[in-house]
This record gives sequence, C-alpha cells and structure tokens, in this order.
Amino acid sequence: MTYAERRRRLAAGIAAQDVPALLVTRAVNVRYLTGLASSNAAVLVRADGTATLATDARYLTTARQNCADLEEIVQARDVAAALLGPGAAVEAHDMTVADYRRLGGDMPALTGLVEGLRTVKDETEIAALRRACAVTDEAFAQVVSGIAPGDTEREIARRLEFRMMELGADQPAFATIVASGPNGAVPHHAPTDRPVERGDLITMDFGALCEGYHADMTRTVALGPPAGWQREIYDLVRQAQRAGRHALRPGATAHEIDAAARDLIAGAGHAEHFEHGLGHGVGLEIHELPFLGPDRTGRLEDRVPITVEPGVYLPGKGGVRIEDTLVTRADGPELLTLTTKELLVL
Repeated sequence: MTYAERRRRLAAGIAAQDVPALLVTRAVNVRYLTGLASSNAAVLVRADGTATLATDARYLTTARQNCADLEEIVQARDVAAALLGPGAAVEAHDMTVADYRRLGGDMPALTGLVEGLRTVKDETEIAALRRACAVTDEAFAQVVSGIAPGDTEREIARRLEFRMMELGADQPAFATIVASGPNGAVPHHAPTDRPVERGDLITMDFGALCEGYHADMTRTVALGPPAGWQREIYDLVRQAQRAGRHALRPGATAHEIDAAARDLIAGAGHAEHFEHGLGHGVGLEIHELPFLGPDRTGRLEDRVPITVEPGVYLPGKGGVRIEDTLVTRADGPELLTLTTKELLVL
C-alpha cells in the first residue's frame, strides 16, 4: 500500500467526522502517512485526500527526496502553526493543552483515526516485521547457548542487543528484559547485576527493530534441571500460550482470545498470578492497537500483527512468560517468531 493510499483511507475517516482536514502531529503517524521519520514534522490531510507536509530545515531535503508523492512540502519550525487552517481538527491524544491554547483553542479534536488505520498492515509492513522477528530468533539462538552461571542479567541483555545489531537490526525494539530466579516474578523487571545461578528460570523479553517495525518475543529457559514447580508452571504457560495463539482469527473478540489463555491459568489455580493482558499489536510502535485483555473490546481483522504472551509469576520464587509475534490470517495465524517453545535446559 502506498503512502498516498494510506492518506486516502484517512481522508474517508476525516470526511465521516464532518471536518475539512486533520492536522496529524504525532510523529509515528506522520511517518505512517508520509514515510518521513523525524522529530519535528506534521502533515495536514484533507477530506479530499490531498496533503501538505511541514518540517524544519534539518529534514527538508530528506522529505523532498522521500516524499515526492505529497502535493506540497513546506519548511517551518512551528509545523503545527504553519499548517493549521480554518475548521481543521487536531489529534487530541497528541497535542498538549498548552499548544492547543496557543493555536487558538477552538479546533475540533479527534482521537485515534490514524492508529485505527495502522492496526491492519499491508504485506510490505508484514515483511518488515518478519525480518525483525527473524533477527530476534537468530540473536536468541546465538546467545542462549552461551549463558552460564555467574553471567549477570545485564550482561545477557547486552549480548542479546549486540547480536541483534550485528545481525542487521537498526536497534533494539525496546529495553531488553532479563529476569532470573526470583526476579522472574516481576513481569517488567529491569536487568540488574544479579548473577544467574543453577536452578534459576531466566525470562528474556526482547526484540529487533528493522525498517521501523518492532519484533517482540519472550522465552523462559532453565539453568540446570528444573524443579517440579518450575516445570509445572512452564507447562501451564505453554498450554495457555498455545490456546491463545489458536484463538487468533479475524472476527474474534479481544476478550475471547484473552479468555482462551486466561481460563486455563485460572483453572490451574493461578488466576492471581497472571494480571496483565494477553497481548498487544505491534508495528511502528512496540505497543499499539489492538490490545487483548479481559476488559478489552473490539474484534480482530485480517492482517493484524499481535503478540500472545501469558505468564505465571510467583512472588519470591520466579516466573514464566512465553511470547510470540503473530499475524492474523483468514486460514489461521502466521507465526513470525519461530524459536521453539520447548523448555530449554542449559
């Protein structure tokens, strides 16, 4: 899908809101609509599908080279003021109250129009995600076999990030999580200087960023033979993750997909040990629409990249999380992260 086609799709949504144009200021949305990645740009998309991009001198040459399909490109330091015209709406979830007042304070304010379009990916976007996931898989394969007692969480995290970069990632998709032993009970634990020990479960949550698209994968491994309780919760999470993956299909609701995994965990007596949502969309952001959870609404469409990541977290003992990035397809979900979900014993 071309950038012009994305803008035409947005224009239809703008027209449905009965406004003449939308001033898009959120950087990730500007990139989605124009291809320009910058720290200071805005694009005015009109209800007829035409658009004007504004950016400052640092990005002007890049914009003129890479965004040739735009009707107009202008140079401005205050990009919002340069583009805002009578009746144009603004992105309520991006513009600060101070900027809203500075620009007049009487503009229509809309939320989530571009984000809604971004949920369904074209095949070019999915190919970029597939490459990011392949880098993520290979980095894990190269690092996991070298983990040994005495390595710290920070060291393992740095190795994963280095290998992803060496394998072609632009950068890590997000701050890598490595949680060992009792730290595994904290879903978003920040790596520390704790040395991993025999008898630990080690959870690694990481991903590569390629061409602007974010991979996301989590695997939990055992350092030395696992104890009975470790094997028990690992097998439970693996079964729940499989159920969640199999529930992904166009037309399924966010709630029922979450329930497919959550009910298994709750049935095993661990409802209070799984308190986060089952998954989230991925793309130009690491967390984007849609979100899977017990209180989430909406139905999935075809070609929606999304994660499935149940976990069980036992305070003071440790935890397990298994996560894949997948894409919804009419004939069943496409798995993008291909690393085995068998428990690896190091």
